[in-house]
Amino acid sequence: PIPIVHWDDGTCSALEEGELPLVLPEVQDYKPFSDGQSPLAKAENWLLVKDPKTGRTGRRETNTMPQWAGSCWYYLRFIDPHNQDRGWEAELEKAWMPVDLYVGGAEHAVLHLLYSRFWHKVLYDLGFVSTKEPFKRLFNQGMLVSYAYKNERGILIPLDEVEEDSSGTVRHKGDGEILERITAKMSKSLRNVITTDDTVEMYGADTLRMFLMFMGPLEAMKSWDSYAISGVYRFLKKAWNYVDSYLEGGCLDAVPEGQEQRSVTVLLHQTIKKVSDNLDGLRFNTVVSTLMEFLNGISNERVCRSTLEKFVLMLSPMAPHLAEDLWQRLGHTQSLAYEAWPEYDPAFLKQDVVTVVLQVNGKKRATLEVPVPISADALKAQIIEHMAGTNYQVSDGDKFITVFDSATKAPKLVNVIRSA
Repeated sequence: PIPIVHWDDGTCSALEEGELPLVLPEVQDYKPFSDGQSPLAKAENWLLVKDPKTGRTGRRETNTMPQWAGSCWYYLRFIDPHNQDRGWEAELEKAWMPVDLYVGGAEHAVLHLLYSRFWHKVLYDLGFVSTKEPFKRLFNQGMLVSYAYKNERGILIPLDEVEEDSSGTVRHKGDGEILERITAKMSKSLRNVITTDDTVEMYGADTLRMFLMFMGPLEAMKSWDSYAISGVYRFLKKAWNYVDSYLEGGCLDAVPEGQEQRSVTVLLHQTIKKVSDNLDGLRFNTVVSTLMEFLNGISNERVCRSTLEKFVLMLSPMAPHLAEDLWQRLGHTQSLAYEAWPEYDPAFLKQDVVTVVLQVNGKKRATLEVPVPISADALKAQIIEHMAGTNYQVSDGDKFITVFDSATKAPKLVNVIRSA
């Protein structure tokens, strides 16, 4: 309720601080009056008041504050939620504000984001907060859409009445009519809502969580594909089996600390840096692909126990349940949530040798390890020597197109266009 009293003499006043909070009365009938008055106007014992000091009478304000009145400053109350004397302590507000990241849909620009900024600026003008703006950074996540189907008359067909044959043609299960597939926002009206319960039942919550992050950039609109989720499920199963193979009863023994292959150590530290940077940048799809590349890179190698632990820690934001289970199976009694995030050693980010993919006329024909840095002439000479004696010999007269890694500036692919 709004703690204002409208007096019969035409004035109005706010309740004294000692009279707060103003508690809503019990109302039996919530239907508004025909003239639009609030249902609170029916609670006369609560509605009608008399000033004990002056004897004047009045009516309480019957309009109520909308839900925004609470949700517009909840981030401030989170700072000091148990304070019974005030909304928050000033020192705590100064220590915690402003909020580092605000994630919400684009529609928030004219809804919650707008309202909360308005409230915050009023609070700033009144001296209750120390920052002019409540949020440091805004991020608009993309929308998850799904397929919907309609017949030639434009009538929407429920998903459970649709089947797709081996050729990709979509038909109505009942009469076999060919249907048009469209992509649209999930809604009951389009009958294309995907229930997560079935997905979790089939693949588990971690698979669903990781798949949602892997579908594409967080800010992009993404189409749900029930078939594609199996790829993430296979990756998590592979991750589980690989770590489990080093545990008691497994078929592999961990390498003593400091004795694993240098290539494994280099890959680990490169992965830690990539995953850390991409998490900070909210590039979750790249986090997942980097973890997949790491697991592929060590699948045929022996690693030490600390490498397994760091891999599990990096996996935990994407697949918390599986990672927590693996962490305990690795012998830890405390949750990995309390563990420090892995750190990379910059010394291992400097590459002495890189593998270059060699293409001839646009098709991959070989790979070649070369030292870095390497000049264009030296790289060309090594490629010519490497391809000599094969069916794809190249010469100095051919055109060499080199693609470089954007981060390390090392060559990663050379396409040779052979002269006629």
